[in-house]
Amino acid sequence: MDIILYPLLKVISTALSFFQTCVFIYVLLSMLETFGLVNKYSRFVYGIHMFLFRIVDPFLSLIRRFLPKFGNIDLSPMILIFGLYFIQEVIVRILIKFPA
Repeated sequence: MDIILYPLLKVISTALSFFQTCVFIYVLLSMLETFGLVNKYSRFVYGIHMFLFRIVDPFLSLIRRFLPKFGNIDLSPMILIFGLYFIQEVIVRILIKFPA
């Protein structure tokens, strides 16, 4: 059982870490586009933005359905990052408790 479970949990933890990074870059890129520091009509920037939008936005829209409105402030990325961090820490604690 440990032969399969330990590497599987490590892969899940790594995927969650990658997804956290994608959410952070998505928020940062959106802010840079809003303030006009990045040309949103650039083909490279548009490609990165659309890739991140397709990965991150389904989860953000799910959180936005249950989150009350705070004017122009969107707290859903912060809640998503905290949720991902919580799940990742649970997985790390399981890996520590049951070493390979």
